[in-house]
Amino acid sequence: MGSEIEQIAEQIVAHPRFQQLRAFQHHGPGNSVYDHSIAVAAMAYAIARRMRLSGDETASVVRAALLHDFFGYDWHSDRFRRFLSRYSGWQRIVRMHAFVHGHIAAGRAARTFGLSAAEYEAIARHMFPLAAMPRTRLAWIVSLADKFVAAKEMVAAIGSYLSPAYRRGLAEL
Repeated sequence: MGSEIEQIAEQIVAHPRFQQLRAFQHHGPGNSVYDHSIAVAAMAYAIARRMRLSGDETASVVRAALLHDFFGYDWHSDRFRRFLSRYSGWQRIVRMHAFVHGHIAAGRAARTFGLSAAEYEAIARHMFPLAAMPRTRLAWIVSLADKFVAAKEMVAAIGSYLSPAYRRGLAEL
């Protein structure tokens, strides 16, 4: 990260609760929620600079991007699966991680760091179209940065799963 983004992110990244995100796998092996959040913040920062946002708006974009996945639980865990198993049909779908974690992250970030209304909305709505449509450019930037980084991480994860199978197939020829 560059020095400007490091100054914006310093308080959040150093916080013990943010450091806990290192323990949660996100989009494939070797990718933690922490890694993903840092990458989304860097992408959002680049977009904000390209759009020539003010310093305050850029800082809000970086803060919201860092905290967009600050939900604080392992959504791959048996505990989360047991939580979901209490529900069925539509009720189970709307409680799935993809649908709920934006609001959970926004609430947790607001309690831990304090957020502006725009930062809260950007975090809560970053999962559009699985969440409500973003209403501000800050929210759109966070949502787009998240989708770009997540797509890149998912392609890498799929590649890591396919590569061994591909190599085994070549060895059998």
